[in-house]
Amino acid sequence: MRRLRGPAAVLAPALLLAGCAQSVDPIERLGKKAAEGVRPHATAPGPGYRRWGLTRPLARAPVHPARPLAAHPPAPALPPVVDHVRTPDPVVFLTYDDGSERDPRFADMVRDLRLPVTLFLTDSVAAPGYGHFARLRALGAGIENHTVDHRAPAGQPYAGQRAEICGQQSRLRTRLGVTPRLFRPPYGSYDRTTRRAAAACGISALVLWRAALTPAGLTYRHGPHRLRPGDIVLVGPDESTGPSLRERTVRVVRQAQEGGLTVGRLEDYL
Repeated sequence: MRRLRGPAAVLAPALLLAGCAQSVDPIERLGKKAAEGVRPHATAPGPGYRRWGLTRPLARAPVHPARPLAAHPPAPALPPVVDHVRTPDPVVFLTYDDGSERDPRFADMVRDLRLPVTLFLTDSVAAPGYGHFARLRALGAGIENHTVDHRAPAGQPYAGQRAEICGQQSRLRTRLGVTPRLFRPPYGSYDRTTRRAAAACGISALVLWRAALTPAGLTYRHGPHRLRPGDIVLVGPDESTGPSLRERTVRVVRQAQEGGLTVGRLEDYL
């Protein structure tokens, strides 16, 4: 387990890291083909919501068709850093880091609830289980960049930061057939060099979080201590003794529903 001292340790839960071995699982290769051939579900009420501990179905999120490139404003010189999306839509966004947790029942829950989730994967953690993430991608999960080796970027040389970000772009393209547009810097650590390196690797936004689920409950980096439309939520990694990923996810979804919110797909808004 790697931990940072100081403010970065407060911003993000400690992360359990696996080795750097590359997966050669044939299921992974089959999973990639499945991911290419399965049409993702839209967010909609599913019949199995009670099975997963919800008292009512997950409401459908607004649909945002992609605009043609000409309709977008010119891209800034450096990717923006966001922890909240400005939107009147009653949605929050569920995000997960690293890729250490590979419970197949979490994929079943995503399927049954048609739950939009975004996974920021670190190769040295996720590589042994890319087949699992191929299945989640086939169910509509967003797959995004969280570096190769989970080093804190801030203060590192440009070449090293670029290698971490571009290297993971290449690995995710090879393993899962996806080229991420979004990047979450490990521990929420970044500087101007990080943004320059991310831009060079084709990243359009650095994604942090306003709310994080910790063992103590939802904590907020700033603003009201409640979920509000557009919040990006980090569902923190398990410290090996806490509730399962499914239970933690349901906990956030229930809180969102209590506030009149549902779950949106982050990639539809950024």
